[in-house]
Amino acid sequence: MKSKYQNQNSFVGKTRIILVLLSILPFMLVIYLFFIEKVDLTEMIYLFSALALFSILTGFTLMRGAADQLVNLARETGDIKTGLKSDPLRIDADQELSDIAENFNSIIRKLHATDREIKEQSVQLMSYARDLSQSYQKIKEEEELRNRLSLYVGEHLVEKLINSKDSVFFENERKEITVLFADIRSFTAIAERMAADDLVSMLNHFFTVMVDIVFRNNGMLDKFIGDQLMAVFGHISPDNSGPNDAVKAAIEMQHATEDMMKVRVKEDKETFGIGIGVNTGKTIIGNVGSENRMDYTVIGDTVNVAARLEQMAKAGEIIIGEKTYQQTKGHFRLQKKIQVRLKNKTEPIICYKLSR
Repeated sequence: MKSKYQNQNSFVGKTRIILVLLSILPFMLVIYLFFIEKVDLTEMIYLFSALALFSILTGFTLMRGAADQLVNLARETGDIKTGLKSDPLRIDADQELSDIAENFNSIIRKLHATDREIKEQSVQLMSYARDLSQSYQKIKEEEELRNRLSLYVGEHLVEKLINSKDSVFFENERKEITVLFADIRSFTAIAERMAADDLVSMLNHFFTVMVDIVFRNNGMLDKFIGDQLMAVFGHISPDNSGPNDAVKAAIEMQHATEDMMKVRVKEDKETFGIGIGVNTGKTIIGNVGSENRMDYTVIGDTVNVAARLEQMAKAGEIIIGEKTYQQTKGHFRLQKKIQVRLKNKTEPIICYKLSR
């Protein structure tokens, strides 16, 4: 197969033409004229000189053209190197130089394509970095929210709230919920007989057990008030199970307190009983307090009645309000129905003492 660098448009082809013009052709012509045409020596010298000069000029012209093409190629590639131009090389040159320019253009195209890919990947990496940053921030926020929620509700409700798409926590709203109050009876007298460290240790153990029961029954811890505990049920559960959860928690609290007292009797320690009041109704639940300190709590007449019922309950007793009874009827045994008058109430209220 004949190489494309053998024709007259290639540098190799022009070099061969120059070689023929400078060396072979003049001598061949002189020999022909001297021996065949019988030209005398003087005419031959003039003819050879003229032919040699023509060959030299022609060869120089061809060589100078090739050199100019090389200079032009070097200048064009230099401009691309320095950034003066970015367009592909366009030169009119010998075949070899044209191929060099085309190969150079091919490399430049590949470099540009690689540069575009790198930039696209850089943008994609920046997007990934932004997504990772947002994910980390979201995880951090969820962790902070989880820590806050764990102060109020159990772990299973924490996960439920975190995974919920609805914003149901830490918002101000009016809602029907069930409120539970539990209080240690004769606490003042007990506190006077106990050392401070023993009293605090007893309260901490008592509250730990009670709060676990609240959380286990889908309740939310509202606050501690001295030796009293306040819990809320039904705020999170969408199935109106608040009254049942609250009464179930109250019964478990009484049983757990009795078990604790059995242990304390064996250890010859002070014992106590608790009274519990439970009431269901409309309340306002939200953030209440000052700019420096806020509490997420419930307020309203339902809360006040629950507190009054708890005050009425003796050690070991559970008293529930009328609405709580109506929504739990048939699930728990009642000991007796009570009609009482409460302060700031014009009409007597109906409540029920629960049998455990």
